[in-house]
Amino acid sequence: MPRSSKGKWVARAGSTGGGRTYRGQMPVNWYAALVLIIIVGLGSVVFARYEYQRGVVTNTVPPTKGGAPWFAALAFDICGTQRPPLPSNAIDTAKQSFYTTGNGVITISPKSTGAAGHNAVLGKFVSGYKGLTLTASEIRIPPPTPALAPKKGKKSAGKGAKTYRNGQRCPAGTKDAGKKGVVSVKYWPSAFSSKEKPVTASGDPGTVRFTDDQLITVGFVPAGTNLPKPSGSIVTALLNATAGSSSAPSSTPTTAPSSTSTTAPSSTSTTAPSSTSTTAPTS
Repeated sequence: MPRSSKGKWVARAGSTGGGRTYRGQMPVNWYAALVLIIIVGLGSVVFARYEYQRGVVTNTVPPTKGGAPWFAALAFDICGTQRPPLPSNAIDTAKQSFYTTGNGVITISPKSTGAAGHNAVLGKFVSGYKGLTLTASEIRIPPPTPALAPKKGKKSAGKGAKTYRNGQRCPAGTKDAGKKGVVSVKYWPSAFSSKEKPVTASGDPGTVRFTDDQLITVGFVPAGTNLPKPSGSIVTALLNATAGSSSAPSSTPTTAPSSTSTTAPSSTSTTAPSSTSTTAPTS
């Protein structure tokens, strides 16, 4: 190699911190680990901040954790016939965010931010009710047994549970017997407002958000069937629940006793006795 070429190669090697062998020994893994630690750390901070802010924001949207409860009516229409209301699953209402007492009314009382605001959805009630399943393609209704506890672990339909899947034919004895049914969910945002138009849910019915005084009908009916509102007895139970909640006194009013008028006794007139005239005896 010519002297001038060799000198240039040495100069280039020096300017890059060494030759190829030296560069290959750079602690690449150490730098990669350092970068990974920084990324994970920043990600953790961002995620924690997001979760905190989401929790705060969630609890400013009603229904809020610890706020006034909401109520919603729920009915099941199977092939043209409304079933009796779900049995009560109100076991520990101090801890349950969503429950029913067996009258067809769901009490919505979030006990955590995870159940409040936009998280207060129909799916949360379904997932907490043992034996009940509701998806876009299947309904499983538990038997009419009393006091169903919240789910723990694997779901169990229980003896006598009825399951209906899209495409299955309606059973004999029903209004739509022999017709193929599909899962359908329709709701009215408020039982007290005639301006609110009913909505037919699309996709996963578990994402339907609760509203106060809402009416919900879950059906397994032939496609295109216009689902009716929950029965009159369920609507009446909803009205009673709402009235009972709103009439409950927030505090006991204290009325200060009116001041007692005290009449000072009139002054007693004291009449001084007249002076006694003394007549000197005659001599």
